[in-house]
Amino acid sequence: MPPHRIVTLLPSATEIVCALGFEHLLVGRSHECDYPPSVTKLPALTAPTFNVEGTSAEIDERVRDIVTRALSVYRVDAAMLAELRPDVIVTQSQCDVCAVSMSEVEAAVSRWTGARPTIVSLAPYRLGDVWKDIETVAIALGTTERGVELAERLKERCAAIERRATALATRPSVACIEWIEPLMGAGNWMPELVEMAGAANVFGLTGERSPYIAFEDLVRRDPDIVMLAPCGFAVERTMKELAPLERKPEWRAMKAVREARVFVADGNQYFNRSGPRLVESLEILAEIVHPETFRFGHEASAWRRLYARADGPA
Repeated sequence: MPPHRIVTLLPSATEIVCALGFEHLLVGRSHECDYPPSVTKLPALTAPTFNVEGTSAEIDERVRDIVTRALSVYRVDAAMLAELRPDVIVTQSQCDVCAVSMSEVEAAVSRWTGARPTIVSLAPYRLGDVWKDIETVAIALGTTERGVELAERLKERCAAIERRATALATRPSVACIEWIEPLMGAGNWMPELVEMAGAANVFGLTGERSPYIAFEDLVRRDPDIVMLAPCGFAVERTMKELAPLERKPEWRAMKAVREARVFVADGNQYFNRSGPRLVESLEILAEIVHPETFRFGHEASAWRRLYARADGPA
């Protein structure tokens, strides 16, 4: 028997629950859960404890200050959570900066009387972990078979792209940028996606946290392609964040810039959400890396080429 009331406190968990067919049992979400769009009608049970507006550098400074003082980056509305009385709460323990943590959820329900909810904590670092998390959520919802079937469908879609990409003659080098100021590469599952899309990953290691990188290292590696997909940023917001890169003379001299192979992708809806749409993230990468072979229709809505001219920015 599935539970009657579910709360999901990170976007990927919401997407997993909905993909398993249980959106109708959701009674609460995090402030960032916005897909499918219909979930936005649910009450938001979390909120950031800092101002999320501003440049990437300003946001980084605020978050570092909070973490240094051992404070929480997000707050949980414990009163509303208690009022909703969920049977299952899905949260995470991978990154305290990305979403509300397991410890904060446990603290919020610690004073409950009567039956306690089942708390499912996700901690994916690579693609295999994501598929396993789908099965873990399904087990908690009493539908193990659905979880296995969904994970297998997603894995096969990825494998089909990888098979086509592996047969191609070229493997361009790709630098995936997860934050602009300070500059960060992309770790966790991103190196896997890059390789599956038929490219050579430049920064970041599979299963490890995203690394800080020096701009000089980016210039020295001079990748064929640069893809900017900052965590939590949509395309338009990233487009406004490019000044720290574009004002550097070395940026204009890079191969990817000269050849107009710099791309901005939606790091909020894709790439940084460890759920079913990592398959679409792979499709986006495949379109960017091998446009002559892959066309899934994501261009314009999920990614765009930064420079139209072959000589890069004016």
